[in-house]
Amino acid sequence: MDTIQSATAMYERDLTCQTLGIRLEDLGPGRARMRMRVTPSMTNGYGTVHGGYLFLLADAAFAYASNSHGPVAVAQSAQVTFLRPAAAGEDLVAEALERGRAGRTGVYDVTVRDTAGEVVAEFRGQSTMLSGRPVVAPAR
Repeated sequence: MDTIQSATAMYERDLTCQTLGIRLEDLGPGRARMRMRVTPSMTNGYGTVHGGYLFLLADAAFAYASNSHGPVAVAQSAQVTFLRPAAAGEDLVAEALERGRAGRTGVYDVTVRDTAGEVVAEFRGQSTMLSGRPVVAPAR
């Protein structure tokens, strides 16, 4: 199974992304782009998108980029820096890029931008590969 088929199969099992309307727009070796429309239910008490949703969007892009090489990779650590607020109705785009891989570890940077192209958040994730065999999700 090639990486595109693997990512498609991964997305078909990704109920979180599907439920929140997060779409996988682009995928290539070491990179991924995902898009999410901010809904009113995603906002916090200040009327801006809750940081947890920003982290989730960036983490999803990181997951697809880190799994774009074939072997199953999972997050080892991640951090996010919130730079500006985003509002309901905006489309947020998260672009993940691989910065390097050594052995079983990978480092990925993700930039989240708002509708105007302004940077909303920066995310860095470290992945670790589990093995050379694919993980099969339990049947639903």
